[in-house]
Amino acid sequence: MLLEVRDLRVEFRTRDGVAKAVNGVDYGVDAGETLAVLGESGSGKSVTAQAVMGILDIPPGRITGGEILFRGQDLLTLKEEERRRIRGAEMAMIFQDALSSLNPVLSVGDQLGEMFVVHRGMSRKDARAKAVELMDRVRIPAAAERVRQYPHQFSGGMRQRIMIAMALALEPALIIADEPTTALDVTVQAQVMELLAELQREYRMGLVLITHDLGVVADVADRIVVMYAGRIVESAPVHDIYKAPAHPYTRGLLDSVPRLDQKGQELYAIKGLPPNLMNIPSGCPFHPRCPMAQDVCRTDVPPLYEVTHAGESDGGRGSACHFWRECLHGLDR
Repeated sequence: MLLEVRDLRVEFRTRDGVAKAVNGVDYGVDAGETLAVLGESGSGKSVTAQAVMGILDIPPGRITGGEILFRGQDLLTLKEEERRRIRGAEMAMIFQDALSSLNPVLSVGDQLGEMFVVHRGMSRKDARAKAVELMDRVRIPAAAERVRQYPHQFSGGMRQRIMIAMALALEPALIIADEPTTALDVTVQAQVMELLAELQREYRMGLVLITHDLGVVADVADRIVVMYAGRIVESAPVHDIYKAPAHPYTRGLLDSVPRLDQKGQELYAIKGLPPNLMNIPSGCPFHPRCPMAQDVCRTDVPPLYEVTHAGESDGGRGSACHFWRECLHGLDR
């Protein structure tokens, strides 16, 4: 396994109390595999990724438990200098807002070339040549001329391609893409996702794709984990999730996606709001919004049950729902 996150716990200490942002997350991704992490804003997706990358703001953030194994080595035991050598060279991150992630006073060529200067000891001239190659690789037209331009001179889609090029610069084994298609129109979203998938196949990278958009991941993910209130509530191969979700929250997310065969019908929305992470409900954190909730849901925290079919394991699926069987078969209690 390329990356394994085991029982990761992260909290933020604020004036108003302690927000438990990540509550015992477990997931893994292998070389050449794409893992999609889904959930509403505030579910803990990005905080988990920041902890993996070692860029969590400490304080107020604090990792209170768990392990992050990269190629079998626990990153949480390394010194910052050792983490810095891994970050960028062996694992990289694509951020959701390219304009704020890129330095506005440096040309894109300087920012791309810096990776080679710092990690590979290249001269500025050679690093600039590598920057042009990278821009060509992510299909930015006239790269040799545009390498001297600044981020504001590129469109949103082109800036996102520059972010992808920056992540790919040192050919890392793992890339974490945090909402890489945010604020892009549908056509450009498709182009960016197609580019990511193509580059992943070429370099055989592990890819963790963080998103709240189920439509984005349908054609590119191998497995999906669904997060809610800092926990994983469902884990399954991508086609199983779409065919028959085993958690009411996943069902709600799927039902809220617009469909061509439901033209003119009111779009479904999950009732209520995500919980306050400083005051997570007892029992199953989703129960205040769940149409299937029973008394046991209000008192007992459900473990990640193994989802089985006809008594046999259903392809490594898991669901943190006491009534996963009923949900799997589309039954409302």
